[in-house]
Formats: sequence, C-alpha cells, structure tokens
Amino acid sequence: MGPKIRASAVERYFGTQSDRVHALGPLDLEIEQGEFVCIVGPSGCGKSTFLRMVAGLINPSAGTVEIDAKTDQPTAMVFQDYSIYPWKKVLDNVRFGLDLAGVPKKEGNERARSYLAKLGLADREKSYPATLSGGMKQRVAIARALAVEPEILLMDEPFAALDAQMRQILQEELLALWQADQRTVLFITHSLDEAILLGDRVLVMSSRPGRIIASKKVPFPRPRRGDVRNTAEFAALQGELWDLLRHEVEAHLADIGSK
Repeated sequence: MGPKIRASAVERYFGTQSDRVHALGPLDLEIEQGEFVCIVGPSGCGKSTFLRMVAGLINPSAGTVEIDAKTDQPTAMVFQDYSIYPWKKVLDNVRFGLDLAGVPKKEGNERARSYLAKLGLADREKSYPATLSGGMKQRVAIARALAVEPEILLMDEPFAALDAQMRQILQEELLALWQADQRTVLFITHSLDEAILLGDRVLVMSSRPGRIIASKKVPFPRPRRGDVRNTAEFAALQGELWDLLRHEVEAHLADIGSK
C-alpha cells in the first residue's frame, strides 16, 4: 500500500512574472494512511499554502500532489477563524457538508448529532453561533468536518485564536477523537507543544520558500494523554525542534527587516 498523500517536487509562486514570490518548495513529502502529521515553521513559509494544495483549493506551480482517495471528496478542512455560518443553527452548520453531498436530511441530522455529542455540544444544536464561545464555535467547525467522515482531515491552526486553557482542552479532545478512529490528519501549527502532543511526526519547514528541513518522529506511545507534557522527554524534543526552528524564524525576521 502506498502513501495516503504524496507531494513530489512541489513548488508554488505568487504574483506576476516581474514581481514573482517563490512561496514554497521544492517540497517532497509522503504521509501514510492513518498518520497524524504536524507541520511547524515561521510565518509565510507556505504551510497553509501546502494544506490548500492537498485540499484541492489551489494548484502547485510545479510538481504534483497526489492523494490515494477512495471517495470523491476525500478531504475536509478546519480553519483558524471557525468559518461557520452565523445565520445557521449549530445542527444545520454541522450538517452542511452532508447536505452538499446529497445525504438525506434525517441521516444527516443523525450523523451531525453524533459528532456534536462527541464534542460536548449535544445540548446546543438549536443555538446560533453568536451565542457560543470561541471554543464552542471551533468545536462546531470540527464536528462539521468530521461529520462528512473524510479520509483526510486538514487543520490550519485551528486552536490559534483560543485562550490557553480552552486550547489545551480542545487539543486533548482532538487527541481522544483521533485515537478513536485514526484517520489521516495534516495539522498546521505554530506551537511546538501542540505539535508534539498531537502528532505521530513533526515536520519543520524553512523560511520562505518553504522546504522541509527536518522530520521528527514523536516517541510517545498511543493512546497518549495530556500529562505527557510533564515529562523530560517531551521537554527535550521541544528544545530540539526549537533549535531547528530558531534559525528559520530569525531568517524570516531578517527578510522582513530588509524590505
């Protein structure tokens, strides 16, 4: 069996020929079926650009991104800014992707309610997003993505807008959800702590144009709990990743300062 996601010599440019920005690549990457991969890197290195390529939202300027898909719509995406519809009730928001896929409403409601229950929102299905906290809104967004039961879940800094306590709670909820079904996940984050807690593997990207400069396997066994953060091994891996990342962040800041 081949990889679930394969990127080969991928590059991405933005702008016109006279004012072209080399945003990403060349990048080569393979992600296995059921693997939870986290990508860290300085701002502007192309992390989100690559995620959108996997989602099929944008195309590479060069190279290929291949998905070993079993269904017509193999991916679902969770964004940083919740991206739920304020005029729809919670249940309708979670069912939205199922509606687009032509799933009958009764079946869609049952599946949506199942994921709302898993995310602790069973009692909020008739609420509008304006009445929800930030953490609840992001739970709705995650439930909507999971409800379509994607082969690949794409997450673009989904907890970045939350306070530290809520972020930690949702990290541990996602950890439990993933350990229950082990679908393939590609997760973008600026937090090394988050990447180590959640991931099977952490990829470190360079400053722009983004390339993968390191791939570190997370040594902690599954099922994994939040208290793994308190171990010396966790701190050591975090320090090792920061040593790799520090130079790239400094290069990014120097690039900004020179403009």
